[in-house]
Amino acid sequence: MARSALPQTCATETAQLWLRLGHAIYIGPSLGLDAHSNAVASLGVGLDAPFRVRAAGTPDIVARSFLFRPRVTHHLLDGSGRMLFCYFDATSARVARCLGGMLREVNGFSADHRAETEIIALCAQPEPDIARLLELASIPLPLVRDPRIAAAAAAIRADPARQRRAAETALTAGLSTSYFLRTFAEQTGTSFRRYIQWARMLEVAKSYAAGHDLTRASVDAGFASPSHFSDTFRAMFGLTPTAFTAVNGDLHLLD
Repeated sequence: MARSALPQTCATETAQLWLRLGHAIYIGPSLGLDAHSNAVASLGVGLDAPFRVRAAGTPDIVARSFLFRPRVTHHLLDGSGRMLFCYFDATSARVARCLGGMLREVNGFSADHRAETEIIALCAQPEPDIARLLELASIPLPLVRDPRIAAAAAAIRADPARQRRAAETALTAGLSTSYFLRTFAEQTGTSFRRYIQWARMLEVAKSYAAGHDLTRASVDAGFASPSHFSDTFRAMFGLTPTAFTAVNGDLHLLD
């Protein structure tokens, strides 16, 4: 589901952002972002050329693919052409899988993904297979096995704007709060609070795709204010919604 009729292709300067719960894929220009940190981890791949990363005060690292750790300030330098970013909430299992795909360790950071060439080739396709991209990036989808956790997650997705407390949700599920929070994170791939944020972000994308402006969409989705939405969007993806729409960014929802 996209906002405009622009073709879903990696060959344009239009930025594309595909969203699903706990995951996002960005394909588009590097945007020349200032130094920033993301709340979630991301695998960055230079689709047209290598790029230079300055992170946490270490010497610059030149790579074609790089694993950006969450909450670590970094600056993307000398990036030209298009970039791919695979965003994912970093449970220990996902981080381990993604780290297992990296071939080079530099200054405490990981670079050179083993599937780098195949990822770049896949992004040359007119309609990239997003599920395959996530698979190549070694970022597994979560598997919810406990029906009580599944029911809680389904309730959040059905009404993301509703204010929820973990203790109340755990009580409804018949679980202790500590067990509920631990099991929820293990099985959904992200924390209870972050899951609500992702669900609200998807609701904004759905509303935006239907033609509503971001201000209305964000408030309707449960964000306290447009600035709260903007701050959350930037924390997840490293740029503001305004910057994303300024490059004709399209939001797409994945099942």
